[in-house]
Amino acid sequence: LFFFLQQTLALTMTDLYDDPKIYEGGNLRPFPHEERGSERGRAKDPVKFLQAVHQRARERQVAYETVKILRKRVIECYRREGVNHYDNCKEPVEDYYKVIIQKDLGQLHPNWANPEKHDGW
Repeated sequence: LFFFLQQTLALTMTDLYDDPKIYEGGNLRPFPHEERGSERGRAKDPVKFLQAVHQRARERQVAYETVKILRKRVIECYRREGVNHYDNCKEPVEDYYKVIIQKDLGQLHPNWANPEKHDGW
């Protein structure tokens, strides 16, 4: 039993070597953006406000997963190319770099009434 658990844990510790997951379809429409009624006040419509919070959380998670996918592509390219990675891995590294230098990793944001809220997290 211990050996079986050890093998199972060893296989599930990382998904770096798994086949890439493919999006199989679906339709998640974005919720309309709803801000609070005032700086410290209640929301005009609490349901819409919570849906907007969940939408922003989903967008943040998409940004995180995009970075993970791009990082995996860079790692795979480095391992595949070996010492030639300086010449042959420029494109994946540039794609990864363009995303990670952004303050919020390219997360989509709604149009805030206060433009200072566009500043990332």
